[in-house]
Amino acid sequence: MPAKKRSSSSSKTDLPSTLERSPKKAQETWQKTHDSAVEEYGEGERAHRTAYSSLKHSFEKVGDHWEAKDSKGPSDAQAARRGADARRSSDRGDTAGGVDANASKKHLYDIAQRLDVRGRSRMSKDELVDAIQHANDRATAKARKGSS
Repeated sequence: MPAKKRSSSSSKTDLPSTLERSPKKAQETWQKTHDSAVEEYGEGERAHRTAYSSLKHSFEKVGDHWEAKDSKGPSDAQAARRGADARRSSDRGDTAGGVDANASKKHLYDIAQRLDVRGRSRMSKDELVDAIQHANDRATAKARKGSS
């Protein structure tokens, strides 16, 4: 479960730390979806998964925050699945952790360059997705450690 802080907005939703460092639109997208999911499913993992799924349609994780994507749509194969199919534990695919795995290799290379991923010029598209995800995890951990 992501680390959470109390949001400064009027919503009663706890906002994950990566969203605290993200644009207001990303925060609002996550909060509105999460609040609606809590009403539907109750507080917990399902509400968080629903909120992140909605967020990943318009935003991608870059380092320790979320940025708007150039075009809307699912960020990976798991995000493209819906309903019971997406919840079936035996069929759950791996997510890309907020990395837009459906983006072009050039876009992924540019993100990897911004995050100073070593060896990026020799990486395949799948390797870039994995490397960006690891760089994002490191940046988030560093940001959380610095804010405590």
